[in-house]
Amino acid sequence: MNKTALITGITGQDGSYLSELLLKKRYKVHGIVRRVALEDKTHRLWRLRHITKKIKLHAASLESYASLVKIIQKVKPDEIYHLGAQSYVSYSFEDEFSTINTNVNGTHFILSAIKDFSPRSKFYFAGSSEMFGKVHQVPQNENTAFHPRSAYGISKVTGYELTRNYREAYNLFCCSGILFNHESPRRGFEFVTRKISHAAARIKLGLQKDLELGNIEAKRDWGHAEDYVKAMWLMLQQRTPEDFVIATGKQHSVKEFAKLAFSLLGLDYKKYIKINKALNRPSEVHSLLGNCSKARRKLKWKPKILFKQLVKNMVEEDLKFVKKEGY
Repeated sequence: MNKTALITGITGQDGSYLSELLLKKRYKVHGIVRRVALEDKTHRLWRLRHITKKIKLHAASLESYASLVKIIQKVKPDEIYHLGAQSYVSYSFEDEFSTINTNVNGTHFILSAIKDFSPRSKFYFAGSSEMFGKVHQVPQNENTAFHPRSAYGISKVTGYELTRNYREAYNLFCCSGILFNHESPRRGFEFVTRKISHAAARIKLGLQKDLELGNIEAKRDWGHAEDYVKAMWLMLQQRTPEDFVIATGKQHSVKEFAKLAFSLLGLDYKKYIKINKALNRPSEVHSLLGNCSKARRKLKWKPKILFKQLVKNMVEEDLKFVKKEGY
């Protein structure tokens, strides 16, 4: 019998790749979206355009417990992947209140609904390397202490602890994936990696003169979203729920990302990038590097797409995108 999955954040980068993966595994895929997405499918559902007829979308809000309960009762999912959140770290400094409200309450509402109405549903929570923030050890693993440095990071630590507590208190299958940065051509334009690949393509085609960036010395552990959603699925196929760090174990700076992206188009990044310190975060996370040895051992997971291939994929797809769309 085919399994049923319910995904929050289905319209995002990870949600779209996860939907594709689950469809290939013959799941019935349901997604929770805001009503405005159903009213503006062209702009809001662009990542799902090729599979909209194969999935079922439900209008609800992460800030409404009643709407989430209604859908969980209706769908009766075997697996729930909670990817929905205000996920742009820089914006969380501008609006701490809505970030914490949406991210924390949304997670709490779904966990509570599972406990009361669907206790057999397995639950995956999308944690983040931003939970580590001001790192206490290098590299970071499942036992590293958290020290978040943004409202986003704080909200993810809270979601992680809620997930752990519901697992321990109510014996539910709840686990968290602490995913380090994972990118793709489907990344939102506000994220620095897509900002770079998109700008490089526009500059190459004569549509843009330069690119403003903040802290280009910041170092991250970057992987490909298509690889990372496989790890999410694997976590919910285990006999017992556990939390896992998902990362490549390799680190590169924003400067390295920009240098490679521009060089792939025959450009010298130094000629086009302008530093704007106003783009720096109030409390910066300077370096993140993950140790995913537990995932390699227990999930038999490892990243297939590494840094150079990731950047190449993003630049090539953005070049096609800009040529086609003109922006």
